Amino acid sequence: MIGALWLSNHQLRNQVDTAYDRSLAGALRAIDHNISTASGGLAMEQPYLMLEFFELTANGSVFYRVATEDGLAEIGHPDLPMPDRPLESGEAQFFYADYLGTPVRVAALARPMDPPLYANKGGRIIVQVAEGLGTRQEFLHRVLLRSVERDLAVIVISVLVVILGVFMALRPLERLRQDVERRSSDDLSPVDASDMPGEVLPLVSAINLHMARFAAQARVQSQFLDDASHQLRTPLSVLRTQTAYALRETDPQEVRTALLAMQEGLDRAVRTTNQMLALARAKDASLAEGGFVPEPVDLAETADAVIRALLPAARTRQLDVGMDAPPGPVKVPAADWLLREAVSNLVDNAIRYSPQGGDLTVRVQVGDGTARLVVEDSGPGMSAEDIARACVRFRRGAAGKNKPGAGLGLAIVGTIAEILGAKLVLENRAPQPGLRAALVFTLENTADAAMHHENHRI
Repeated sequence: MIGALWLSNHQLRNQVDTAYDRSLAGALRAIDHNISTASGGLAMEQPYLMLEFFELTANGSVFYRVATEDGLAEIGHPDLPMPDRPLESGEAQFFYADYLGTPVRVAALARPMDPPLYANKGGRIIVQVAEGLGTRQEFLHRVLLRSVERDLAVIVISVLVVILGVFMALRPLERLRQDVERRSSDDLSPVDASDMPGEVLPLVSAINLHMARFAAQARVQSQFLDDASHQLRTPLSVLRTQTAYALRETDPQEVRTALLAMQEGLDRAVRTTNQMLALARAKDASLAEGGFVPEPVDLAETADAVIRALLPAARTRQLDVGMDAPPGPVKVPAADWLLREAVSNLVDNAIRYSPQGGDLTVRVQVGDGTARLVVEDSGPGMSAEDIARACVRFRRGAAGKNKPGAGLGLAIVGTIAEILGAKLVLENRAPQPGLRAALVFTLENTADAAMHHENHRI
């Protein structure tokens, strides 16, 4: 507002000066037309009538002066101020000055004498008219006051409009706040954004995304707790019964038998717990902030490390374990620990379901823009219904009814495959008995795929 006032004052002063200077210029020209030097002296006709008319028009104190440039002849008010710069003939100059202690606006004009006085060829006559500034300042202040009143009115209206706009814009946010406060602690449904302003929609979307992530994590935690309570209650009850039985027995052989049964039950409980933790950890990876970010992992190296880690268990069952992989690395987009967990479960299942003295083969294959890790066993295989429902938690197929386990192995593999963007393919071997389980990855770089395929063929 201060800047607007300064600019308005500057512009109004220029406009008022222009308007009032026209009256000064009119009086200046009127006096000039009534000046004569034909009589051999400086003469001016009817000056007071013109000045009275000008005073009525100007409504202020008026002063005039007509003189030769050398000052030898002078009519009117003496010592009226002259401008700082020289006067150009026929061109009026307007300037501010003080005269008799009063601020005035002066108009000055110079023109050649015709005829010249005192044989002073080239001499000029100076005509000056001055007006007091009282009327100008009063008019200027009045206009400025109106400008200030207008600006204040605009500011008040603008503030009221802004306040009203803010209240109207915040009403949907207030409804959003009340809606969130009234919710129960377990209500993680999306926030309704139908009445939200467009500027707030990104915030509501971010809140809904965060709530969806939290709800997914809550489901994973709830599922883990349900699975743990379901799967561990029975083994713990059995262990408690076996412990009570062992404490009552006095026969060392019976106590040893009870301890061996307890050890077997503990092994099953530990394996089930580890599998449930692996499944929960895999699901947590997909829900991590920013999502799962894959990195290149060597499929052949991971398979080799898993086989070496599980080789003692395979030797216990006297299995013939083999691995077939191309000589070069086979890089797939994954996470090392997730891929290792999936391969470990596939190989562990193959060890468990293969008969004593059977064979187990792990193959890494590249071709047609894909990389495959295939685990083949010589077990009983799976029915079509079991293959279709293989990734359901705690569901065991017909071949696993009498085998130790919780039915989580393929569920873990299926979850990890979904996270890694891979595909789990299960099929029975033909004509030999057994199951072929494959993790199929899509390679983004087809040139690398062709190179790996060529190395494998050689």
